[in-house]
Amino acid sequence: MADPEPARVVAHVVVTSAALRKAIDDAAPKSGDGTIRALGGDRRYTWERGPVDVAMGDGRIRLTMQVHATLALPLKTLDLPLELRASAEPVVGSEYVVKLQSVEVHVTSTDTGLGLADKIGGVYAKIEAPIAAQLTSFAYDLRPLLGEAYSRVAAPIDVPVGDAHACATLRVLEVEAGPTVLADGIEKDVALVVAPSITMPCGESAADGQDDAGAPLRASMPLLPPLSNVATLQPGPFTVTIPVAARYDELTRAMTAAFTDGKLFFSKEYPQAYLEKPEIYESQGALVLKLHIAGPVHGLGVDTDLDGDLFLVGHPAVVDNELRIPDLEPTIETRNLLLSLKALTGADSIREEARAALRLDIGERVREAKTKLGEGLTFGKSDACFRGDVDRVEVTGVHPHAAYLRVYVAVTARARAEMPCSTRVTE
Repeated sequence: MADPEPARVVAHVVVTSAALRKAIDDAAPKSGDGTIRALGGDRRYTWERGPVDVAMGDGRIRLTMQVHATLALPLKTLDLPLELRASAEPVVGSEYVVKLQSVEVHVTSTDTGLGLADKIGGVYAKIEAPIAAQLTSFAYDLRPLLGEAYSRVAAPIDVPVGDAHACATLRVLEVEAGPTVLADGIEKDVALVVAPSITMPCGESAADGQDDAGAPLRASMPLLPPLSNVATLQPGPFTVTIPVAARYDELTRAMTAAFTDGKLFFSKEYPQAYLEKPEIYESQGALVLKLHIAGPVHGLGVDTDLDGDLFLVGHPAVVDNELRIPDLEPTIETRNLLLSLKALTGADSIREEARAALRLDIGERVREAKTKLGEGLTFGKSDACFRGDVDRVEVTGVHPHAAYLRVYVAVTARARAEMPCSTRVTE
């Protein structure tokens, strides 16, 4: 297979108890009124609640709030304190919304006067009902934050390859969510299952055209796929292999730049012999360097003018962000030719000079892969933010193909989403 295996971009999502408290406090009704049948007639009651206190326990969110109620009776008004306790199980459904299920609401009071009113007209139930209804319909939407992360991951990376452009893409196949953990809030691991690939030139699915400089424009992002809740999800750092590209003509130009006026003089015994016109191509998983050898050769029993092609073969590797061919060696035919010229030391020189000249800096391409899962996943404001941190970058392979080289860059990183944000994040 040409492309790396699918991988997971895992983010630890935290919705703190403070964020839940504010959201629930905004959603739950703060007051109410009505009438009950008591003492032979319709009696009016009103109530107002205080702030919501949020705690976690036994896999449920537990809410407590103080309620002040009044009940109008003949000749007097009862002014009575209440305590409302509620509990619910938080769940995150396929639409990325935190909801409360199995909601239970109970109003209690030690005041005997209100106890009598409840027995007569159901004051407790009339206060419990609207709050239970609001908690059941409560929704905390995670889509804005996760949707932005999704679009940043799925957006193609522009990889300039000489005078062309390649697009490295992490196509999102699915979004998975692990079990919910209740600590000081709701914590959950969410993973974007991505399929890395690279195309050159950029395909229609990776770009919407080109800008004035010829670079591919960012493609429009599809909507988030439905969230899939799974039984387990590997937490902690994740590793994604991002392919980048290099063209053979880039290596050729880099080598030519090391020549003097287009020529590389390689032999002390034959100082006028030189190499020129390098050409690189792929053959059976290896790279072949073709060089034209020319110039007069006189001495050591040789008297001729060279005019032919030499071939060296090797396997590409990345060393210190430079693409090289460290095992470059002359082919059998080339070695035999040089031996027949009694120029073995020249053969060694050709090999060493070619190895030294064949260097292409791909550091910027490696940095683009690193940025994708680090700075590229860092955004947000004080109410919600997403942060990516890269721990390790490693080139794990270089694979020759007919048109270009694929360089596999393995990025090990961590991601965290917080609501609200505990650290300051800038776009």
